[in-house]
Amino acid sequence: MSLWIAGLSRGHNAGVCLMKDGEIVFSIEEERLTREKYDGGPLVSMLKIKEYTDKLDYMVISHTQTLDQTAGRIDYSNEDIYTGLARKLGLIESGHLHNKHPQVIDVATLHHKMHASLAFYRSGFEEAVAVIVDGAGTCYQINADGDTRYMWETESIYKCEYPDKLATLYKVSGNKDWLPTMELNAPDIDIFGKEIGEYPMALSDRAGIVKCYEAVTEYCGWSAIEAGKTMGLFPYGKPNDNIPELFDSSSTTPTPMSNRNLVIPRYPNSSIINERIYSDLVYTEDDIDITTLQNRRDMAYAVQIETQQAVAKVIRNAVQISGCKNVVISGGYGLNCVANYYFLKELEDDGIKLYVEPISNDGGTAMGAALWLYRSITKDITIEPQADNVYLGPVHTYTTEQILETANIYNAEVTDATNDDIVKLMTDRHIVTLFQGRSENGPRALGNRSIMYDPTDPNGKDFVNSVKHREYFRPFAGSILEEDVHEWFDLRGMESSPTMMYAVNCQPGIEEKIPAIIHVDGTCRIQTVTREQNPHYYDIIKAFKEKTGCPIIFNTSFNLGGEPLVETLDDALWTLQESDIEYLYLPEYNKLVRIKND
Repeated sequence: MSLWIAGLSRGHNAGVCLMKDGEIVFSIEEERLTREKYDGGPLVSMLKIKEYTDKLDYMVISHTQTLDQTAGRIDYSNEDIYTGLARKLGLIESGHLHNKHPQVIDVATLHHKMHASLAFYRSGFEEAVAVIVDGAGTCYQINADGDTRYMWETESIYKCEYPDKLATLYKVSGNKDWLPTMELNAPDIDIFGKEIGEYPMALSDRAGIVKCYEAVTEYCGWSAIEAGKTMGLFPYGKPNDNIPELFDSSSTTPTPMSNRNLVIPRYPNSSIINERIYSDLVYTEDDIDITTLQNRRDMAYAVQIETQQAVAKVIRNAVQISGCKNVVISGGYGLNCVANYYFLKELEDDGIKLYVEPISNDGGTAMGAALWLYRSITKDITIEPQADNVYLGPVHTYTTEQILETANIYNAEVTDATNDDIVKLMTDRHIVTLFQGRSENGPRALGNRSIMYDPTDPNGKDFVNSVKHREYFRPFAGSILEEDVHEWFDLRGMESSPTMMYAVNCQPGIEEKIPAIIHVDGTCRIQTVTREQNPHYYDIIKAFKEKTGCPIIFNTSFNLGGEPLVETLDDALWTLQESDIEYLYLPEYNKLVRIKND
């Protein structure tokens, strides 16, 4: 009998991971299916399960608060909405009692462990210490001085060993109310809720590392969850002596404490910059793009530099506490590709082996939950590195007739095409979108749902940002043949970068060759490509090299600003219809679809 496990993540980046006998069948975020950015309820994703199996053995649900606290009811029973839907779909048995169902496991009290599980099991390490730096993880209720406080995980350290040992070594939890920083021992539990020991947890009224980043993100004019924009803006800033330090340099805790006078926490949501008491941070004029203001740029610079230094301190302390130099990183800060590249140099003399999880956002906790539950049930000690495999979306196949029918809906023309035809379009300075195979799980487009362009165009960055409706300072990525990467970029000791998790320096003389994808600080977020990883994409890049001498193409996610990445062929053609992009290439079918611009 096969063992079917579904992992669910709730909240922003909601989604589902389905596993059969320890193998990932599919993993997808809800927003890809509903077309609603940050869709928080993985209901349509659950329906996808029925396309692969009629029954589940287990369903494990990840979030930051328990099902009783946050999940609505599906009817007049005591079931939460996800358990109820699974029962109504026939995926689990009937007969629940008092909102408890033996096939359903709620791991809301283990949010950071789900991040750690994902990174550890995909890393290929036999053992590792996991460093989780996240915005607001599990909610803890603490009674302090007679008052009830609600604390949220900010940074956590775990020792990870096969088959299923994820032991908490240290944790910091943040609160928005004034209280003295204190430390207590908290019970450590496994995935079934069984106590396996205890660990020290620091309680603080300070904003965590990610909350500091979110505060600056809001200060720059965006929502807290759009921290990637702050990372793009940071090299436009510079050191500014009038900006106070974000972190308390005298802090002796394993994770740095923030400056509460500057950053005011507002858990569980964002934090804010207390600009009222710092005159250099205030700007009151209306009708201006505040990203052009130097104080915003300088704050973006400060938060990038200071947070990456803070996380490096956490990594070093994690190694010291655990005695292990294999480090895996996950949680929201794991997506900071500038910091990840900084760590390679900053930690190179410490003998640390680093793995950064490409699906570090909360959507990855669905897979982390499923992987840990599988190991906990089976006690399987097989090590199966999966670091460079993120092509995990559901399978979409189309007949020629279906392609023509979908194209007809959008009044698009369909012609036969080869890679050489696509290269000619790009070198003629046309944007070409690429749709093939299974979508990428996580936030990076890696050649299956990508927008391609000529990286040699000096105006390419501004042109594509305009077409995608993105801000002027947003950088773009490049996909390069792995065999050529070291001639073009400095990977700081890495052999490759297949999941685009590092913003790396270009080699001398390279910047002028590919100006469209080199950021103002001389870096580029790079994806190395082999034929084994992605044969169609590799062949497109190789054809581009044969014509131009450049082994790299401009790559950005196939979506418009504020939209989820496309998932289906219909999504792809809708995006063309709503933009100035004309071309869609389907390399599996050798078809080019064109929607002419008026």
